[in-house]
Amino acid sequence: MKMFDDLKNGLHEADEFLAGKEEGYKVTVPAQIDVKTIRKGLRMTQARFSSAFGFSLDAVKHWEGGRRTPEASARAFLTVIAKNPKAVLAALHTDKGPTSHRPAS
Repeated sequence: MKMFDDLKNGLHEADEFLAGKEEGYKVTVPAQIDVKTIRKGLRMTQARFSSAFGFSLDAVKHWEGGRRTPEASARAFLTVIAKNPKAVLAALHTDKGPTSHRPAS
């Protein structure tokens, strides 16, 4: 039940934030993020990781190679992926199930 309570509390906080009660809320987006470690922790190839989470394969390659740094929104999304990949996959792949990593047709 802890997960349910955490989700319920999170939804309540989100509702308050959206209602304009921003006091006490601060989002911290990391300045750097190790995309390769996240991907390898999920045991995915670069191609599978990019298709599962909606990144371009080139972006993943550039991030991992140090040629580019993900923008703040991508770093925030990658942080969520690192913390709860199953929830992200479930949200993004509702028609195929949470464990599907097939690219869209």
